[in-house]
Amino acid sequence: MKTLNSSILAIEPSATLAIAARAKAMARQGVNVCSFAAGEPDFDTPAFVKDAAADALGKGQTKYTPVAGIPELTRAIADKFRRDNGLDYSPEQIIVSCGAKHSIALILQTLCNPGDEVIIPVPYWLSYPDMVRVAGGVPVFVEATVRQDFKITPAQLEAAITDRTVAFILNSPCNPTGMVYDEAELRAFAEVCVRRNVTIVSDEIYEKMVYGAGRHVSIASLSPEVFANTVTVNGFSKAYAMPGWRLGYAAGPLPFIKAMTALQSHCASAPNTFAQFGGLAALDPVRGDASIRDMCVHFEKRCNRIYGLVSAIHNIHCPKPQGAFYIFPNIAGFGLDSLSFAQKLLDSHRVAVVPGVAFGNDRCVRLSYACGMAEIEEGCKRFRAFCETLQK
Repeated sequence: MKTLNSSILAIEPSATLAIAARAKAMARQGVNVCSFAAGEPDFDTPAFVKDAAADALGKGQTKYTPVAGIPELTRAIADKFRRDNGLDYSPEQIIVSCGAKHSIALILQTLCNPGDEVIIPVPYWLSYPDMVRVAGGVPVFVEATVRQDFKITPAQLEAAITDRTVAFILNSPCNPTGMVYDEAELRAFAEVCVRRNVTIVSDEIYEKMVYGAGRHVSIASLSPEVFANTVTVNGFSKAYAMPGWRLGYAAGPLPFIKAMTALQSHCASAPNTFAQFGGLAALDPVRGDASIRDMCVHFEKRCNRIYGLVSAIHNIHCPKPQGAFYIFPNIAGFGLDSLSFAQKLLDSHRVAVVPGVAFGNDRCVRLSYACGMAEIEEGCKRFRAFCETLQK
């Protein structure tokens, strides 16, 4: 084998998966580990969703489907967009892929020519930069500090745009920070992107997980001009506790979705057939929404508790999460980089967190509260004890 693709060789393994794997390995050895590393709900997939997939299997739904997904599912997604987001996509403007992650990768490969720039707010979901690079693009990072509540400003966005800019990735609610952009902030971003002809890639995978008085707004719903300039991404893994089903979707202008579908036809053929029937059941507006509400009641209670415990620790600084199921405390006051902090915490106090360097911010660590309240109580007790050792 003479050469390998340099873009692939430059990819770092997922820090989230690596920390979670190490914590699980320690647990298998009998070590009592409190893990805040998970990026998936700890709830089981709703029974009616599993039953639908099992029924599809029983009926022989194991063959290839149309590349963009079964027509029943794309219609149900179009209905969901109208009902929940005020977005009038036709089924032909929707493509179902093998997870929202796969959808974003396909979008970037469809968008980017070599050297094109994609603006990514920092902190970012850790896969965005490598997805851009593999697509031949150049990630351009715009940092939001803890003093900004980890939210960039429209002025920062505008200043980062050049003649090579093709896209802006928006993730609200955000992984890893849990922050949510409100409608006024989204309108300001939209005005910049429409005026500068920059495509908005709106990753809305955590849309159902917004707490307190906040609400999720789909940026594409703000005007016809923004609608035409946005590709909206969502999926089933978070809201319906279906991470292993690998089912996500994207919607956007018809020519773009057609091009994206052509690409998918060569790299995946189509998403898993019987999983699509499970996704169809999940989108039932009665049973599906009820399961989401039940899960989010628990997430909001956990959010309030973990924020109270973590923010009370001396030298810890973080805004209160508004959505998703993460908290992103700044640990710079302890004089350690995020990887050293995470490793020492796991080794000495058996608590697994994800180093913030994986998300572009080496001054923070990410804790997921996709775990039970008892684990939150014990894990935060250990987390505090570890921080106190660093202050001595």
